[in-house]
Amino acid sequence: MLKSRQKGQIDLAAIGRRIRELRGFDMTQAQFARRIRVAQSHLSALERGAKEPGAAVLLAISQEFEKSVDWLLTGKEPI
Repeated sequence: MLKSRQKGQIDLAAIGRRIRELRGFDMTQAQFARRIRVAQSHLSALERGAKEPGAAVLLAISQEFEKSVDWLLTGKEPI
């Protein structure tokens, strides 16, 4: 993996880590997936960084768990 990321490049592994962080230890992948209306297998791929989350999934996670899409994509909280 490249140490430095080019501006505008999406880090799928980091997005996956943030999704996993939101899920926490109290919720299974199946439970989280139902809440955002995706298949558990799709959520698993997102958490592993194997798939890029679409706008609908990002929006569903943002609304369901009250985190900004910016945070999901970059890890930065809005100012």
